[in-house]
Amino acid sequence: MTPMTVLADHNDGHKGQNAKAGSKLSFDETSFNCLAEMTPVRGFFVDNLMPAKLKDTVKVAEQGQGTYPAGSVVQLIPGEVMVKHPKGTNPSTNDWEFVELAVSAQGNKFTARGFDDVKNKFGGNCLDCHQKAKPEFDLICETGHGCDPIPITRPMIDVIQKTDPRCQDKPQLTADELAILKQLQVMLGGA
Repeated sequence: MTPMTVLADHNDGHKGQNAKAGSKLSFDETSFNCLAEMTPVRGFFVDNLMPAKLKDTVKVAEQGQGTYPAGSVVQLIPGEVMVKHPKGTNPSTNDWEFVELAVSAQGNKFTARGFDDVKNKFGGNCLDCHQKAKPEFDLICETGHGCDPIPITRPMIDVIQKTDPRCQDKPQLTADELAILKQLQVMLGGA
């Protein structure tokens, strides 16, 4: 994580976010790194925009429930990010902001970000699914948390994670993983 994050003294006007002015974290496209540079927990990855809070983020993730501290970053795949803002920033999202990124070897580009109106690559609204998580999970979706299942399989997720274009040392894909990658490209309209 690039340690440039500060608490913002303004509301930068993301549509539909209902955020309180003066209480959000400030971050940019350079604030998110390769998944391999984050802490893996049960198939997803965590970090914190404030390095001193990383230990607290990892603790909540490893416990599997609890309230994540401000600055927490949660990612299942490279192009989708959840960022936890300070308490009270947006009560309807438990202070989580949803971020969609176009990721490449050159870095990240925001394609969408906000609190209650961000759509994922499959056209679903992020909050619509995450708000179904039971309260003890702080809007984090895992099997058994109450969220709807996502339209991709665990092996597909693994391949997406392994092929994060921002990572310099990517593992070699097996023949089965290459077949899954082709299937994903067709699903996402890239082949």
